[in-house]
Amino acid sequence: MPGTPHSRAPSKSKHGNREDSPSPVILFALLIPPYLCRMLTISQRGNQMPPSPIRKLVPYAEAAKKKGIKVYHLNIGQPDIETPPAIIDAVRHADIKVLEYSHSAGNESYRRKLVQYYKRVGIDVSHDQILITTGGSEAIMFGFFTCLNPGDEVIIPEPFYANYNGFACAAGVKVVPIPSRIETGFALPPIAEFEKVITGKTRAIMICSPNNPTGYLYSREEMEAVKDICVKNDLYLFSDEAYREFCYDGDYVSAMHLGGPDSHVVLMDTISKRYSACGARLGAFVTKNKAVYDTAMKFAQARLSPPGLAQIMAEAAVDLPQSYFDAPKAEYQRRRDLLVKRLNAMPGVFCPNPGGAFYAIARLPIDDSDKFCQWLLEEFNYNNQTVMLAPATGFYSTAGLGKNEVRLAYVLNLDAINAAMDCLEKALEAYPGRM
Repeated sequence: MPGTPHSRAPSKSKHGNREDSPSPVILFALLIPPYLCRMLTISQRGNQMPPSPIRKLVPYAEAAKKKGIKVYHLNIGQPDIETPPAIIDAVRHADIKVLEYSHSAGNESYRRKLVQYYKRVGIDVSHDQILITTGGSEAIMFGFFTCLNPGDEVIIPEPFYANYNGFACAAGVKVVPIPSRIETGFALPPIAEFEKVITGKTRAIMICSPNNPTGYLYSREEMEAVKDICVKNDLYLFSDEAYREFCYDGDYVSAMHLGGPDSHVVLMDTISKRYSACGARLGAFVTKNKAVYDTAMKFAQARLSPPGLAQIMAEAAVDLPQSYFDAPKAEYQRRRDLLVKRLNAMPGVFCPNPGGAFYAIARLPIDDSDKFCQWLLEEFNYNNQTVMLAPATGFYSTAGLGKNEVRLAYVLNLDAINAAMDCLEKALEAYPGRM
């Protein structure tokens, strides 16, 4: 119809072309193949992946060492306890013609041996409920990948092992932190705090006992309370039990020691700390939930098999007598007692007494633990020595927490701990950001 937009003749420019014709630039762009317009970018997951708060200061420590400064490493849980020679010898004397893939779940002979080990610590499982992993880290990732969807939530009391954040990021999972307090020694927050944050997206609660980074040892009552809320709300209970051999002020309580259905429990384990064999990279994923186990097996199959030589080591380790742990446990307890005594004797410092593992968190009279820990390596030395600590901010998920706290790993001998504490005491006197 005349007068409607559809009947209007197209307008022309003075050159006779339609005014709405594409410009030459646009026409040229349309001729460029789409693949030439792409740019190399980093994935969103990669950009969101947090750096290790424990290892981020390594370049500063290396620079200090190049200047001839001795650095006492209390920043990382690398024990100086000797790896048992018998388990090294097991590899050395193994009759290996071809180093083959193992079963994706791990060698059956090793898994059957682990049944004996777990029985000794009061855990009743069968070999087909154990999946051997590449370190405890892979066990944690298998748990996240198997039990949680992207966008789901896992509740974790904080401060917590910093790499939980990394594993959650890789799985697209949201960590929901519940702060514990240094004034209580980092005891389990009230269960009411857990109930407040449970949503339709909550799928699991994660516990580490004895705890990294606090050293807190959860009581049976606390563990039962966590399992009860998991059963009540149909949640998984992820239990990281890497330090069970090192309990000083109370008994070790596994999530698999508790009553109620075991289908909720996924136990994550490792030989790294147990036998001072961090470099073996061998752990375990243990569950009585067959659907969870079968699903985790698919991830295990995708990575083919866990380390073969490490399984030979670990199988031999099960044959060590229970008395093997007496000496390292006693040594760690002596180190703990010395470290905590020295820290609490320093003006303005408070360190609760950890009940297990070989970590402690101390509150210092400082403005910023990240700045302080870097300053220790960049600008400070006492008698040409300094100490490397882990800023506690990296163990919290809640912004602003841990600003005046550090984690210390008492993995050095008594003389080294004394020297490190001498350095720290002098550093706190000299630090320009002292509060």
